[in-house]
Amino acid sequence: MRMGLAIDAACDLPQAFLQEHNVAVMPITIQVDDEVFMDNRNQVELHRFLDRKLGSRSHSAETIPCSVEDVQKLFLEKLVLENDCVFCLTITATRSAINEHVNKASFAVLKHYRDVREKNNMSGPFLMRVVDTRTLFAGSGPCIVEAARLIAAGEQPAAIRERLTHIANNSYGYMLPRDLYYLRARAKKKGDRSVGLVSAMLGSALDIKPLLRGYRGETGPVGKVRGFEHGAETLFNYTAQRVRTGLLVPAVCVSYGGELSELAKLPGYDGLRAACDETGVALMEAPMSITGMVNVGEGAVTLGFAAEEHVAEF
Repeated sequence: MRMGLAIDAACDLPQAFLQEHNVAVMPITIQVDDEVFMDNRNQVELHRFLDRKLGSRSHSAETIPCSVEDVQKLFLEKLVLENDCVFCLTITATRSAINEHVNKASFAVLKHYRDVREKNNMSGPFLMRVVDTRTLFAGSGPCIVEAARLIAAGEQPAAIRERLTHIANNSYGYMLPRDLYYLRARAKKKGDRSVGLVSAMLGSALDIKPLLRGYRGETGPVGKVRGFEHGAETLFNYTAQRVRTGLLVPAVCVSYGGELSELAKLPGYDGLRAACDETGVALMEAPMSITGMVNVGEGAVTLGFAAEEHVAEF
């Protein structure tokens, strides 16, 4: 059975990984003022966004996830012809409509795929499985990495789906923003009151940054740090401890909202890399998606790993 993977553009993983595993990307359309960007993890489009220096204005952007019709088109024109089963992984359904769109599209795909395959002299059933990773950005990475491993190992679809559900329920996605005013403006635009004006003012005045976590569909602060660099060091040191304790998937995914070369300069990153090297854990670095930067601001860090349930200690 030929099996494939599809993800939404807000799942942060290295381009080399996506190409190696032939991962299809469901795009997100973004409009900032009169500029339109297609967020499909294309590096040229990403650098066009960065070069235009739109980060400070993109809190007013409109983000449009891949529509039901576009998902149908991707599957019926391409994926049902290349695969017999596709696992479709998305960021948490509580923060994006893409999961809902994919689920709705699946009904039409499963209804019409036989006609498409028969016209191309193909027979046999096609399976489409939708998985909510229940977290955001780099936090979705470990679940996708595990999906690729299981497919390569030739596991059956039912076993893969069961395993991915377990990983999604135990995936931890962390985020460290740079600019609380930006984060509040973007949250207000989307009707999210989780970052109030007073907390944004106090945070900016005192240089207090929240450490945010996406876990099992819920997103909120789990700690506070003074200064972005100290926050990065705190997050990387904490993750290094979790790496040494043991992970469910031997991968830590990290994304940065800007030039990726800046990531390694942050305090604590060398220690995280050393912990991963010592334990045989892959440290996977990726530029943050345009969608991610629009929602949390340039210069932010997101990080994800999968581990047994535990209490965050910052």
